[in-house]
Amino acid sequence: MKHLYRTASLGVALALFTALTPALADSTTAVAGPVNKGLVGVGRIPAAQRDKFGETFGSGSGMSIDTSGWTHEAAGYKGSLWLLPDRGYNVVGTTDYRPRLNTIGIEFTPVAPGAAPAAGQRQTGVKATLADTMLLTDDKGADATGLDPLNGVRAASGDMPILPQADNGKLALDNEAIVRLPDGSMFISDEYGPNIYRFSADGHLLSATQPPAALVPMRQGTPNFASDNPGPGAAEPDPKDPETGRQNNQGLEGMAMTPDGKFLIAVLQSAPRQDGGDSPATRQNTRALVYDASDLGHLKLAHEYVVPLPVFKDAKGKTKVAAQSEIVALSDQTFLMLARDSGNGQGLKGGTSLVRQIFVVDVSAATDIAGGAFDAADKPVAPKGVVDPSVTPAKLTPFIDINDSAELGRFGLHNGAPNDQDNLSEKWEAMSVVSVLDPKLPDDYFLFVANDNDFLTQDGFQVGAPYKAEDGANVDTMFLVYQVTLPGLAKK
Repeated sequence: MKHLYRTASLGVALALFTALTPALADSTTAVAGPVNKGLVGVGRIPAAQRDKFGETFGSGSGMSIDTSGWTHEAAGYKGSLWLLPDRGYNVVGTTDYRPRLNTIGIEFTPVAPGAAPAAGQRQTGVKATLADTMLLTDDKGADATGLDPLNGVRAASGDMPILPQADNGKLALDNEAIVRLPDGSMFISDEYGPNIYRFSADGHLLSATQPPAALVPMRQGTPNFASDNPGPGAAEPDPKDPETGRQNNQGLEGMAMTPDGKFLIAVLQSAPRQDGGDSPATRQNTRALVYDASDLGHLKLAHEYVVPLPVFKDAKGKTKVAAQSEIVALSDQTFLMLARDSGNGQGLKGGTSLVRQIFVVDVSAATDIAGGAFDAADKPVAPKGVVDPSVTPAKLTPFIDINDSAELGRFGLHNGAPNDQDNLSEKWEAMSVVSVLDPKLPDDYFLFVANDNDFLTQDGFQVGAPYKAEDGANVDTMFLVYQVTLPGLAKK
């Protein structure tokens, strides 16, 4: 068994972070509990996969496993999960891609922790099959869109706050995380707002929650939800970046429900503009929003914390901050958080990633800033990236190093050269857990992690037109599955 934080690779990683980031080292502590037993399965969906609408399949910006349908038989595990794509292929600008949700059938035969798969079966532990696709619509039943809402703001109406709207009049969504509820309805977080939306089981918008003013993107004194990725023929927003609020393409990237169903936690991908989010070197201090979910249609902000993101040096020695990409809630005070660097991976010119890690985040000793002065846009909690002395941030502890070469190597994968199909892709953005269903291991779970392949394929088709990704890229949707121990999770 690999005990928590004692593998050699994680020790090296922690030493690296400690050396490079004194601020992070000060906020890092060992916590008892979660144990990583290692990688136990890998699977793929081909890059050229198309959905039932004939369009290129979008992969994992968010994931939710159907725990009620998860079964274990002699041949292995079976079940399904929901995989949420974002706004479609948008390398050369956003398009009128219809937001949707994919249902994936899963057959899983795990390899024993630490063991090597059989020869010729190194990446076949997870069989993932696209089973269905459902479109997401607005509250009137009209199509939504992935187009950048350059200047569009849909007026507040009834319980609905102001919402991002594209120039074609459609609700603009850049979906990033999903929580599926027992009644089939779901919460989905997005980049543009950054908002939390509740959809019905059939994909109809029911309600929307706007974050505190400190996170709402403002240009020239008014809300403006553009992300500086205009559609065909459209101009860039003016100014290019928001003056305050979430940075372009740095919205509510991670979201999860606590095991007891009482709280919904959402985390901004990196610091708001006024908190150092205007620089790749100072965007470290992001925010975790904890909502009371007792009334699903009217979420209420209960707690809010500053969460320090990992800081590292890139290959050129420049200081960078890893972006938060997804969370899994363990309680209302602890959650797993996936953070990663950018610009490196299969399909890109930069091949080797420096940071792809899952951390345990503990907010139990952090300052609760909900409803206070820092929720206003004119009162930064971390001006130029330096946390206000009155505020204690959350604590981070490294948990799983996704770039661990030994673990990847057991399954024929790697990080870096050669930059081929077995090199991990850039964006790992989806996580979900499900029980191993073993009475002898009641606290053991499978942690599924999936990538967002950015729809990169040489045989693409979306919005009525074929396309080919730049530089010949064909990036599969991939699943990595870890066996982990999460003590007490089932009891909460």
